[in-house]
Amino acid sequence: MSGYDARTLAFYAAEAPVYSASGSSGVSRHLDGFLDRLPAGAEILELGCGGGRDAAHMIARGFAVDPTDGVAEIAAKAEAKVGRPVRVMRFGELADVCRYDAIWASASLLHVPRADLPDVLARIHRALKPGGLHFASYKGGGREGRDRFGRYFNYFTREELESVYREAARWDWLDLAEGLGGGYDGVQGPWVQITVRRPA
Repeated sequence: MSGYDARTLAFYAAEAPVYSASGSSGVSRHLDGFLDRLPAGAEILELGCGGGRDAAHMIARGFAVDPTDGVAEIAAKAEAKVGRPVRVMRFGELADVCRYDAIWASASLLHVPRADLPDVLARIHRALKPGGLHFASYKGGGREGRDRFGRYFNYFTREELESVYREAARWDWLDLAEGLGGGYDGVQGPWVQITVRRPA
């Protein structure tokens, strides 16, 4: 299991300066609601931290953040923003066991090839402490494909995403929401957000 698409990684490596500077208007609109569910000082793993905006916000709120990204060039940009090391780690390399109170993956797991996602989700489940929370957001659509930049997306429907999560690991509750949003390509479309908890 690889947990990544080579063409997508190549895009982010080449576009790191421009991509990391994009979206400077603010952090993920779902972040504070997620953080409000966590105990003070919780340890959070961020998968696919991008330019580091969400990581910087979590740190400012007093959380112990472990930001990671699968592309060295992006990780370097994030390091400059958050003022601490950012690990280069691809999703399929996550090997921690019962370490984190939460795992945040905003608009990152949407690049995992569909066949690889169950393994990545099982790794996330294993890395969470009992009772730990995981959030991820995906572009919707019910298909697989590439955008105009050649980036791969798994484009799940709400029902498909729920099925993948339930089959990959055991969660004691699962919260799904849908909405419209944009992205780096400037295209508006459906999104699906999911929050799950590892059983205590």
